[in-house]
Amino acid sequence: MLAPHQLHTLRTVLATGSYAGAAAELRYTPSAVSQQMSALEKATGLVLFERGAQSVRPTAHAHLLAERAADVLAMLAGLDREVAAIARGEAGQLRIGSFPTASARLLPAALAALRQQRPGVEIEVDEGELDALLPRLLSGELDLALAYRYDTVPPGWPARLAETEVLREPLYLLLPAGHRLAGAPLRLAALAAERWVAPLAGSPGALNLDRLAARAGFVPRVSFRSNDYSVVRGLVGAGLGVALVPGLGVSDTDGVLPTPLLGRSPRRAVLALHRPAAHNSLIAAALSAIRATARTLD
Repeated sequence: MLAPHQLHTLRTVLATGSYAGAAAELRYTPSAVSQQMSALEKATGLVLFERGAQSVRPTAHAHLLAERAADVLAMLAGLDREVAAIARGEAGQLRIGSFPTASARLLPAALAALRQQRPGVEIEVDEGELDALLPRLLSGELDLALAYRYDTVPPGWPARLAETEVLREPLYLLLPAGHRLAGAPLRLAALAAERWVAPLAGSPGALNLDRLAARAGFVPRVSFRSNDYSVVRGLVGAGLGVALVPGLGVSDTDGVLPTPLLGRSPRRAVLALHRPAAHNSLIAAALSAIRATARTLD
């Protein structure tokens, strides 16, 4: 296999006109230049120089090889620059998995800031629930995944994953604006007789509601289930039930009144997960941007 440094030395010999000139240009000894040219001749099987008692003269083969090597060396130099930029976090690719509310509320501003700071970075975002994203994160297909964990529900990912908390959000009751209890903080037990709009059965949000309701002494009577908070808000706004949602699920929706819980309010943590062995230098920059955005939502 041809050695790039030998090809570069060959081009320098031809440009300067001698081994001595190349040695001075490259800060080698003339002997080192001679040894490299002999090694290049051996590797190619070509006679590159006609050697006389006082001089060496490049052959047509030397000129042809030097000309063909120009594009290769330029590509390698470009690769060196690209690799250095990736190592500095100024270029490269970042693949993120996210759940819907984080995609809507956290990632747009965070990734815009990251792209502004590092315009050479390519960012890909795939959205889904953790059970779909987790295998891809563990396999290395994703560099980073946003996940959530309720105080009442154990985490659903392996302990070997590194996690960074980016946001700790309170939970809110959603009531129709005309509800008889609307307008003041409530205890969950005050809504024991209500119909509920709940997350899908078996999901962390549903388990959280069931466990908090059990502590309050009742079993929620669920009439509708959805993991889409826009659907939840629509159902609540239509007077079809009440709901319990995290802060990222709250928005300005006509007909819905977000109501804080009285007492020690349970929370939901939003975390960024990645493999400890992941060496993508963009992970730290992305975490910084996401946490900065999260602070604006507190």
